[in-house]
Amino acid sequence: MSVTKDELLKIATSRSNELIELTAKLIRINSENPTGSQREVIDFVKKYLEESGIEAEELKANEAFPCVLAKIGNDEGPSIILNGHVDVVPAGDLSKWRFDPYCGEVTDTLILGRGTSDMKAGVAGILFAMRLLKESEAPIKGNVRLHIVSDEESGGQYGTKWLCEQGYSDQADACIVAEPTSNFTIEIGQKGSNELVLKAHGTSAHGSLGNYKGDNAIIKLTKVLQNIGRLHEIRGQFSLDQAQALENSKYIAASKLEMPGIENVIDHVTASVGIIQGGTKLNMVPDYCEARVDIRLPIGADVTEVDRAIQTIIDDSDVDGVEYDVTWKNFGNSTSIDAPIVQAIKKYAEEIWDIKVLPAYQWASSDARYYREKGIPTIQYGPANTEGIHSYNENVDIQDVINANKIYLLSLCDLLGIN
Repeated sequence: MSVTKDELLKIATSRSNELIELTAKLIRINSENPTGSQREVIDFVKKYLEESGIEAEELKANEAFPCVLAKIGNDEGPSIILNGHVDVVPAGDLSKWRFDPYCGEVTDTLILGRGTSDMKAGVAGILFAMRLLKESEAPIKGNVRLHIVSDEESGGQYGTKWLCEQGYSDQADACIVAEPTSNFTIEIGQKGSNELVLKAHGTSAHGSLGNYKGDNAIIKLTKVLQNIGRLHEIRGQFSLDQAQALENSKYIAASKLEMPGIENVIDHVTASVGIIQGGTKLNMVPDYCEARVDIRLPIGADVTEVDRAIQTIIDDSDVDGVEYDVTWKNFGNSTSIDAPIVQAIKKYAEEIWDIKVLPAYQWASSDARYYREKGIPTIQYGPANTEGIHSYNENVDIQDVINANKIYLLSLCDLLGIN
């Protein structure tokens, strides 16, 4: 007799300790990027899949950043991708941690360590969901495809981006990225991330004559940079069917970030000066200065308008010898709020947590964009305590990990015809 959705849920509940131990084991593997190696954690994932009866394949565009692919099911129905990354940001100053960042300690309510929220708990959740589906011989009408990558924290060019470019996401009907979110938020869209480079050219002279001779490139560029905030005035363009998600997003931003006007981060361009480099020696008037600006484009932003605004800022700064370079590569992207993958995750997140769950747009960006660029409805939903992400004393709630796994499993049941 075929296993039912309710029976799968009971199995997941009865074996939740296995999920927690899997998460802890992943945490205990130091997989820092860019300072460490991904070999051990990738080998662990492959072995776990093989022990689960799932054939795993290692692929790599770069020896240092291998990917693991796997598939269960058949080609007679929808194809769902589960994506996660196993690399983590460096632990940083160990004296600022209250515990060993790679202890993987399990307390009464928490799992401790670097990567618990970003995003090894999410990876454990999708791995465990695949194992349960495989071992139970669930009657899948379609297939589940696993994409585990090891370089998301360094830009993803050898991971999800490469997999999509090579066709490994082709024919997919939906994708779940187990990146960290709040339990009441399903991320269905995000801003595009681009780099603006501003370059100022001046004339060198001896520093002792700097007020009279030479043309200081640093001074020139600062006049431009003090007006870069004008780019914030540019808004994205949202369609009527995006109105609810936009409203949800602004509410979440205002609630989480608690800064006056912070909700505008969702639908306005943001420009953050991240790096300034200029000058050769203290006693020389600098003849060159360069600034790199993080430009985030909301959904529907017109890059022609942004280009015009950048040039206008330079012109209005009343300096010569300043130019800019920007290649627009990443744009705001989204999945319809009515997509089956969104509605399935929302249904079971609300059922499991007994709260209202909001599909919303994110102010940052992630690997989800590569699937959306391929036309694949893609969401992010994963266990997390967001305050520890990319910071110290990272942890995740045990209940969050257990519930996320159940939500993945039940959503896959709905999408793949398991009643």
